[in-house]
Amino acid sequence: QVQLVESGGGLVQAGGSLRLSCAASGRTGFRSVMGWFRQVPGKEREFVAAITYSGGGTNYADPVKGRFTISRDNAKNTVYLQMNSLKPDDTAVYYCALDTIRSVPSTARLAYNYWGQGTQVTVSS
Repeated sequence: QVQLVESGGGLVQAGGSLRLSCAASGRTGFRSVMGWFRQVPGKEREFVAAITYSGGGTNYADPVKGRFTISRDNAKNTVYLQMNSLKPDDTAVYYCALDTIRSVPSTARLAYNYWGQGTQVTVSS
């Protein structure tokens, strides 16, 4: 059984920063990809960023490029999302995701077979 637990969400003013963490436990698989998605009420869950096991490969959604950075610490089975220059449009529930099948950082929601419970990020204007 795999568990993903997110932390680090909260309320921040526009232009501020937050760092999300996601700790994985259980049979996470060898060389798994980890990613972040976000969702607002009434909309589909959308891709934010993903990273390969080695950390050498990353993928970002266009709206967050240059502002968000994904990283991981495999010794701690943890992935991070550093979010800078936050905007009100970044307000959403952020979900950590794990892909134990592929080795490339997919943007597709269906590529990920494990999900965390989500953490709320609210950016005020």
